[in-house]
Amino acid sequence: MRRLAPEHGIEAVSGIEITAIESGRDIHILGYFLDPRHEGLGRFLAAQRRARLARLEAIGERLAALGMPVNLQPIVEHAAADSRRSFGRPLVARAMIDAGYVVDTREAFDRWLGADCPAFVPRAGAVPEAVIEIIHDAGGLASLAHPGKLRVEPRVGPLKDAGLDAIEAFHPDHDALLVEKYILVARERRLLVTGGSDFHGDPAHGLEPGSVTMPAAEFDRLCARLHDRP
Repeated sequence: MRRLAPEHGIEAVSGIEITAIESGRDIHILGYFLDPRHEGLGRFLAAQRRARLARLEAIGERLAALGMPVNLQPIVEHAAADSRRSFGRPLVARAMIDAGYVVDTREAFDRWLGADCPAFVPRAGAVPEAVIEIIHDAGGLASLAHPGKLRVEPRVGPLKDAGLDAIEAFHPDHDALLVEKYILVARERRLLVTGGSDFHGDPAHGLEPGSVTMPAAEFDRLCARLHDRP
C-alpha cells in the first residue's frame, strides 16, 4: 500500500491498533509511524496472535454448547497462513451470519459475543504501559483509541506518565461535544490528537475509510513530534 499510495496522491504511514488488557477490560492503543519490520514488535504480535487463536477456539466451544456450532477451522487456518491479517470476534460474527444464527455482526456482538454475553471469553494480553513501550521501541507514536467509547478518562494521566503521545479525538463514536472534550483533554495534558474512521474491513458496521478524518494541522503536529524525538 505504501508503494501504491503516491500514485494516487496519498501519503501512507504505517499504523496498528493493539488491544491492551487492564483489570479484565480492553484498552486500545494506536501506533503510528512505527517500523513494521521491528523484531521486538514482530515477536510481541506473534504472541498476541497465539492468544487470539486460543480465544477463538474457546468462543467456538461456547457457541457449540449454546446450540450454535460454527466452523472456525477455515478462520484458524487462514490466520495461521497469513500473519499480516488481524482476526478475532468479527470473523466469528460473520461465521454466525453465514450459519443463519444472527442477521448482522451488531446482533452477534449485542446478543452473544460482547462483554457479559453468553459466548464472551475474556481476552488475554499485555497491559497498556507495555503496549506503549513496544510501540515506542518500534519507532512509533502511541495514541489512546476512542476514549469516549471505552470511558477511560481517569487513565489518561497515568498513561501520559507511561509515555502516551496522543488521544484519538476524532472517531465515529464521538459526537461534536466529545470531539471538543478530548481535544481539550489533550491540550491540558500536552498530548497530541489523532483521528480516523476505525474501519476494520467489516461493511456491516457502516464505516468506510475516510468517513472520519482529522485536521491537517493535527497530522502536522504528529509529524513534528516524530521528527523531534531522539
